[in-house]
Amino acid sequence: MSERAALLKGIRVWLAFFVVCLVLSGVTAFPLVHELRWAEEVSRSLGAHDHLPGLMEWIERVRDGLDTADADHPFLLYGTDWLAFAHLVIAVAFLGPYRDPVRNVWVVEFGLIACAGVVPLALICGPIRGIPFWWSVIDMAFGVFGAVPLYVVRKKIKRLEALAEAAVPAGAAAPAP
Repeated sequence: MSERAALLKGIRVWLAFFVVCLVLSGVTAFPLVHELRWAEEVSRSLGAHDHLPGLMEWIERVRDGLDTADADHPFLLYGTDWLAFAHLVIAVAFLGPYRDPVRNVWVVEFGLIACAGVVPLALICGPIRGIPFWWSVIDMAFGVFGAVPLYVVRKKIKRLEALAEAAVPAGAAAPAP
């Protein structure tokens, strides 16, 4: 396998992994009420109340809030539907770098900027909304862990771009990837 083919394969594998995680993150925002009830039941059955009482109190508080919103103000949950939709739309954008990584490296860079933006958002909005700091740390971890595959992809795309430029004689047009 040529270096170019190996780079393309690596780029596509990392992008596929990132897109799958993005889609899963989005899809799980639709059934929040049911997911949280399930998470509470599983946590109780595992004895989390004895070992992690703070986590159980938080899960109960959030579940109670979602139950109330679902019963009395279901339109509030429409916001999480849009959050889910945004994840799915952003995932579609990564088809561009999957097909033509060099031309669409900007999508990967946009993703890196978005991942970096998770940290200040969690640090600013978390306290405003009464989110425990440890939960904000979990939210920030999504940005940090999301940036890892995108960083790897960007490095591979830059190597692919350099290979293409090195293969083109002076004055000739570069081949399409």
